[in-house]
Amino acid sequence: MTASRQIKYINPDTMPPPFGYTNVVEVRNGRMIYISGQVALNRDGQIVGIGDLAAQTKQVFENIKAALEAAEASFDDVVKFTFFLTDISQIQVVRDIRDTYINTANPPASSAVEVRRLVNEHFLIEIEAIAAGKL
Repeated sequence: MTASRQIKYINPDTMPPPFGYTNVVEVRNGRMIYISGQVALNRDGQIVGIGDLAAQTKQVFENIKAALEAAEASFDDVVKFTFFLTDISQIQVVRDIRDTYINTANPPASSAVEVRRLVNEHFLIEIEAIAAGKL
């Protein structure tokens, strides 16, 4: 018999208060799932939403959803996101879409980085995810 996975979301009073993420996510007895950075390509390899951050972000989250499902996991299992944006001033667009996929009461840990360019000049966002699936 395997032990059940436990995830604890921690926002210590000794740290700055988070906005839309959790400062510390502790995973015990979980199977780790690492999802490579996803960009706005559909299943046919075509770019979705050229010039449209919202459309690209939605496609990226759909790609992450497909990856999670392939690993028999869900967004409830995601413990960390890393966002790479070509224009960090647009992060609220990303957060609004992210919030339709995640449990906002216990959001994953998160980092956001502005980059000059992604692998293709048409990509506006790339997102990596780490999940802790059930054993």
